[in-house]
This record gives sequence, C-alpha cells and structure tokens, in this order.
Amino acid sequence: MTFVYLVIIGLQIGSIYALVALGYSMVYGIVKLVNFAHGDIIMVGAYCVWYLMSRLAVPAWLAVPAAIALCSVLGVLIEKIAYKPLRNSDRLALLVTAIGISLFLQNAVQLIFSADPRMFSNIFEGTISIGDRQFSNATAVTIATSTLIMIGLTLLVKRTKIGKAMRTVSEDGEAAQLMGINVNNTISFTFALGSGLAAVGAVFYCCSYSQIQPTMGNMLGLKAFVAAVLGGIGSIPGAMIGGVLIGVTESFTRGFISSQLTDAVVFGILIVVLLIRPSGIFGRNIGEKV
Repeated sequence: MTFVYLVIIGLQIGSIYALVALGYSMVYGIVKLVNFAHGDIIMVGAYCVWYLMSRLAVPAWLAVPAAIALCSVLGVLIEKIAYKPLRNSDRLALLVTAIGISLFLQNAVQLIFSADPRMFSNIFEGTISIGDRQFSNATAVTIATSTLIMIGLTLLVKRTKIGKAMRTVSEDGEAAQLMGINVNNTISFTFALGSGLAAVGAVFYCCSYSQIQPTMGNMLGLKAFVAAVLGGIGSIPGAMIGGVLIGVTESFTRGFISSQLTDAVVFGILIVVLLIRPSGIFGRNIGEKV
C-alpha cells in the first residue's frame, strides 16, 4: 500500500510541476526563451488568492479565476514591456532580463506583504480513503483538474485556429507572418495561457503545502524547468510527462531513501538528461543551418 500511496502523492505534485512546465515549454517553443520569471508569476498568483480570501473574504470560486486573470495579464505585460523590445537581441540579453524580472517581482511582493511566510488555507476540505490510507480532497482535485487541463490544452493546440498559429510561429515566425498570422498576438496569447496555468498550479501547490512566501517560486520553478527539459523543452506532451516523472521520482525518493535528498535527485536527473539526451524525451535534435 505504501507504493500506491507514493504513486498517488507523486502524481499530485507531478501534476503541479506539469502545469508549470507547460508555461516554460510553450514560451520556449514560440520565442526560444527560458522565462525564468515564470516561477515568480506562480508566487504572484498564490499571493493574489491568499489576499482575496484572507483579507477581503472573497470566496474561492471567485478568488481563483481572479488570480488566473491577474497572472495572465501580468504575463502579457512582461512580454510586451520586457521581452518584445529584445526579441531580436542576443539570447543572453533575454536571459538577464528574465532574471531581472524575477528579482523585481520577488522584491515588489516582499515590499508589499513583507518577507514573513503566510498561511494558506486548503480550499478543498475533507479527505478520501484508499485502502488504509487517507488523502486530502486536494490530491484528487489536483490530479483530476490537471489531467482535464492537459487534455484541453492538447485539443487547443491541435484543433483550434490559435493553436495552429502557435505551432506555425514555433516552426518559423517569419514564414508565419508572411502567411498572415499575427505573430505578436500569438506570442502574447502564449504568455497569457502559460501564466494562467502557472496560477492554477500555484493554487494546487499552496493547498498541498499551506504556506506562501516571496521566494516560493524559486524551487518550484526550477523543478518545473527540470520537468520541461526532461520531457523535451518546447514539447507540450513532454512537459506533461516530464512533470509526472519528476513528481513520482521525488515521492519515491522521499519515501524510500531520504526527504533530504529529493532536490539532489531531481537536479541529478537534469544532469543525466543533459549528458545522455539533451533534447529530452520528446525533444527533437534540430541541426542549425549555415
């Protein structure tokens, strides 16, 4: 029963990593940018839900959509203000800008709410029993909701007009523009969608760990980035599979080895993947034309 328990817990945290990793993969697939500010958008979403529910007594069914909307708008603003002017610049300039945005968001939230951790109430009260083990309702809701979101996102990318535009821009932005696709709007939509998914992941993460702080996005964002690299950064199915694999691996490490080694194992996986298959599970090795 311990094995089943660890698998379920791994699926829960892996679903959260997958939601966050999707943001990394979609943005990288479109503009070839590793958005290291993505983890801090998660943090902003968590603080938004906490403030609305704890300070303004807004019900969860209103607070969560409000956080998703805020994070989506924030993602678009970051893209328009910070990344768009540097779109044709050196990759290093974009990377430094992403790190700068990350630090700005952390310090802005710390200035507004202080650096003290805040307690986050589980909005999915109650438990369910599987055998002799009990799981919170948050576990079931996280896995089910994340699965539905991933299915919906796959259908969006494969079957809709905006999804086809995203795939076209990802393949060749200049050719997409010649075909009449509004590249700027497609990129903005991608940032909005990825940031909205980060807010959903933030809610599920906080329901599991019950605490938020300005630097909470650092480790969560890094682990989600590892998941994206493992699955093949730029690949949506890869982000999903990578997130689940990292979550289950972390759960097994905590259960069978030591909770103190979970981070070491996760980042060890990153090193192994980069050495053996840098493109990830679903990634493609694309030769550079000269």
